[in-house]
Amino acid sequence: MQLRLDALETHLAKGLAGLYVVYGDEHLLAQEACDRIRATARAAGFTDRSVFTVERGFDWSSLLGASQSMSLFGDRQLVELRIPSGKPGKEGADALKALAAAVNDDVLTMITLPRLDAATQKSAWFTALSDAGVALKIDPVERAQLPNWVGQRLAAQGQRVAAGEEGRRALAFIAERVEGNLLAAHQEIQKLGLLYQAGSLSFEQIQDAVLNVARYDVFKLNEAMLAGDVGRLSRMLDGLRGEGEAAVLVLWAVVEEVRTLLRIKRGVAAGKPLAMLVRENRVWGPRERLIGPALSRVTEGALEKALALAARLDRQVKGLSGGTPGNHRNDPPPDPWDGLFELAMTVASPKTAPVPSPRPRSAAAAPARRPV
Repeated sequence: MQLRLDALETHLAKGLAGLYVVYGDEHLLAQEACDRIRATARAAGFTDRSVFTVERGFDWSSLLGASQSMSLFGDRQLVELRIPSGKPGKEGADALKALAAAVNDDVLTMITLPRLDAATQKSAWFTALSDAGVALKIDPVERAQLPNWVGQRLAAQGQRVAAGEEGRRALAFIAERVEGNLLAAHQEIQKLGLLYQAGSLSFEQIQDAVLNVARYDVFKLNEAMLAGDVGRLSRMLDGLRGEGEAAVLVLWAVVEEVRTLLRIKRGVAAGKPLAMLVRENRVWGPRERLIGPALSRVTEGALEKALALAARLDRQVKGLSGGTPGNHRNDPPPDPWDGLFELAMTVASPKTAPVPSPRPRSAAAAPARRPV
């Protein structure tokens, strides 16, 4: 059966299943879920623990043997199987189906996997596992949900932000500083618990304690672009530059999004359903919700011009041409990162793009560690 993360505590209070599959890329939440299952298993007498990690040449017979054997001391066993790639292969698929068919009251099996695509979730081996036990999907905490998530974590340790606008500002401040990094957010929340007593926290206390631990993800940059969030877009570009990310990689990610938008835009104009075009272009997650508003903002002509700018930027970041001021009105800005911002703005805010002069750096931007 499928189980939501927020229903795990209620499920465990009613009793353990014989098999758990925990899958998803949000490592902190997956780790916490596995810890709760382990703790409940120990309390229920599963004190003998074996851990297997699937790597090249993994011996699947050793896993099946462990799951079918009794402990030397008569203890109940917890068998953990970790599949980092999410792809067990044919031999592994057969072994997992056999494992699902041989659930044993004295053996609790916990399998951890990364995020799985829709096809894998419909595979015979995954279906056999979820039918025989509990499949726990770990969904990511989206950027818009992060302030509420932080507030809930603070409440769990007896702390809260001030009421009203100051509290919303404090939660937004933490969310911005831990961009996309739940583990960092968890550590900062724990730090607040050590520094301050239970009760209300002021914005100044949070600001003094929280470090800028953002993990700037080049692919989350696309979400900011599609959402039209210009402030976040600028902050993330500054963060990627400060962390030494290669401009050519950032350019590739932005251009792929522009090309996707253009394909979908042309498909819609040709009379194809948007839902079908979204699936064909492999748009999922937060991008699926953002693609519609982005398409309504930008024209086909603007996207074509954006690709022309991207071609000039590609030559510039590879050192094949310069961006000398005054050379040509269609030249990209001298600084490639300003050119990347201009390119992203063609989707994020078409009415204000292109930017005629270098954009101001955000106050929290880290200095670049190496020239691009």
